[in-house]
Amino acid sequence: MTPGLMVAAPASGTGKTTVVLGLLRALRDDGLAVQPFKSGPDYIDPAFHRAASGRASFNLDSWSMSATMLDTLAGKADDADFALAEGSMGLFDGVAKPGATGNGASADIACRMGWPAVLVIDVSGQAQSAAATALGFSRYDPSVRIAGVILNRVASPRHERLARSGMDAVGIRVFGALPRRGDLKLPERHLGLVQAVEHPDLDARIAEYAEFLRAHVDIPALRDAATANIRPASAPNWIRPPAQRIALAQDAAFSFTYAHVLEGWRRAGAEILPFSPLADEMPAVDADLVWLPGGYPELHAGKLAEAHRFHASLTEFAKTRPVHGECGGYMALGEALIDADGVSHRMTGLLGLATSYAQRKMHLGYRRATLLAPMGSVAVGAALTGHEFHYSTIIDQPDAPLAHVTDAEGNAVPETGSYRGHVSGSFFHMIAATP
Repeated sequence: MTPGLMVAAPASGTGKTTVVLGLLRALRDDGLAVQPFKSGPDYIDPAFHRAASGRASFNLDSWSMSATMLDTLAGKADDADFALAEGSMGLFDGVAKPGATGNGASADIACRMGWPAVLVIDVSGQAQSAAATALGFSRYDPSVRIAGVILNRVASPRHERLARSGMDAVGIRVFGALPRRGDLKLPERHLGLVQAVEHPDLDARIAEYAEFLRAHVDIPALRDAATANIRPASAPNWIRPPAQRIALAQDAAFSFTYAHVLEGWRRAGAEILPFSPLADEMPAVDADLVWLPGGYPELHAGKLAEAHRFHASLTEFAKTRPVHGECGGYMALGEALIDADGVSHRMTGLLGLATSYAQRKMHLGYRRATLLAPMGSVAVGAALTGHEFHYSTIIDQPDAPLAHVTDAEGNAVPETGSYRGHVSGSFFHMIAATP
């Protein structure tokens, strides 16, 4: 099996992404084919992984994905020399109640795949004490092997010596120490990193990360520490397409798509037909379904409101064929979107939904949905797992509910999605279908 590592951390904000991007590019520059993965439901980081490695990055999520799907996706590394996964939040952070194969923690994925974890530890404001954190992580779950640590945001050579001495005292291997560099931080906005497509200098940034990692991390030692479990043989498991010819919105306003979902659609014979609402493009007239994924319509509401060709063509399309929107796509299908300044922008009006980004409230978590209406060829009664993450508030939703939706603990969620005629939408991003 292809050897791999999980780059994890005790918490969010420690610098995992910078480390992962630097390693992906450094290993690629060394001539290795490196398959990236992202633990959890994040849909922004994988685009950065792809830019760094040259290969599509796939999400691995133990709460929403079956064991068969996880093994299918792990197979994307079979033709690679190395697998590198980026964890989410803290290594052991997940939800209270397990889902398909676990509670969504990165530790679940590391254990299933047999990938040792390398902890990126922010040693700001501490020195030897960081070793207590690393020791606790190494002993918390014996089934998860901690290969060692990378010290991040080191203030000085003396600071590094003290932090290393603590790790030496408890037998934790140090693969490297990264000096504090504020200029290497990627800009963020309300849903995470500013999207990869919005960085004109992204390749140069990633090259700088790789140079930084080479100067301060023992990359050959990391390669030697990688391992993998033998993956059980089973029939591939992909999510099936909602139609044969799918017109897919793709631009800065609609970009949150999961690689495994699109791969599954293509493997089942579906054709993906991209178009850009921001460029006022029309979906393909011979498509069987229009799919508007999530993204940042709240940042482009004015331009979307003026995309009259897009509005008119979508209205005509929806008279006879299905249209579905996820999260940001759902907002664009509504009557109105109120931006951060309180200005209301006319959307397509195919649903009665009105949303406000001015009245911000975070909605975050796993979702189970049982469809009350069809979603393309996905039939009534289908059970889906997914994830919801947005800050917009529903002002009005007069249409019928699309699904019965619950959170990870089984509590009913009021954001049920809605449908009218051939048009449907939801705030949850579909990850997998369940039996």
